[in-house]
Amino acid sequence: MAPDLDIVFAALADPTRRAILSMLLEDDMAVTDVAEPFEMSLAAISKHLGVLTSAGLISQEKRGRVKWCKLEPDALREASTWMQGFGQMGGLDLDAFERFLATELPSDQSAG
Repeated sequence: MAPDLDIVFAALADPTRRAILSMLLEDDMAVTDVAEPFEMSLAAISKHLGVLTSAGLISQEKRGRVKWCKLEPDALREASTWMQGFGQMGGLDLDAFERFLATELPSDQSAG
């Protein structure tokens, strides 16, 4: 079963986690290599990796004494498929939407 989209989007909401995913596009990486470009503790990076793992966006495995991270594209694919459904609606014309609301809603309607 694919991870819940709420969990995936919550994981993607953080810029550090998005940067980690971008790094893992290139190749699998050791946790210490993932942590290197960030100005935070290894424990903080491990928490970010835990969120990404829980969302199904990455997997982690121990090879010898080193823990490696690997991108898992299936969770991203499901989120992308969901978002593509909105692309078929075209751009939202806010002015036209406002005009539509003005004609559909009574002008004397109070706000509450």
